[in-house]
Amino acid sequence: MAKSTKENRKEEILEAGLEVFAEKGYYNATTAQVAEKAAISQPYVFRFFKTKEELFIAALDRAFERILQTFKNVEAKPDQLVGKMIEAYEELSESHPNEIAVQVIGISVTEKPIQDIAKKGLSQIRSYTLERFKTAGIKDSEREASTFLARGMLCNISYFLDLPELIDEKRK
Repeated sequence: MAKSTKENRKEEILEAGLEVFAEKGYYNATTAQVAEKAAISQPYVFRFFKTKEELFIAALDRAFERILQTFKNVEAKPDQLVGKMIEAYEELSESHPNEIAVQVIGISVTEKPIQDIAKKGLSQIRSYTLERFKTAGIKDSEREASTFLARGMLCNISYFLDLPELIDEKRK
């Protein structure tokens, strides 16, 4: 029983970290703010994550994993695959907006361990998307996968900056 409580507490800290990093950014967020959000003491945060960087890496990794799993859960006929994956991502963006913000923040952080996680996450999503597009018989899969990911990043930036006209001219 103690282990499940420990795992629950780690999960609560991770979710609090996602929220604080999404709101404050990497450089302005503190583990004290994360602790306050999780309603625990700051030293307790360090029982699970040795540094703020380690917590951010876990949060960023969570964001990329959730995106990848969302795409893996999409069931669609080949001619509907791209549209269904876009719909799934839009739903994810609404249900887990902190992950979107952390992803945008993560690609701007200059520390190598964080860059490495961002590269890994984006590479995994690209590889999966490309393979899925090839399997579905989508013409020019390489270009379509790159366009799909570029559009997703533009959507993330649009969301993060609250600038919808970046992706939807009608919303100006």
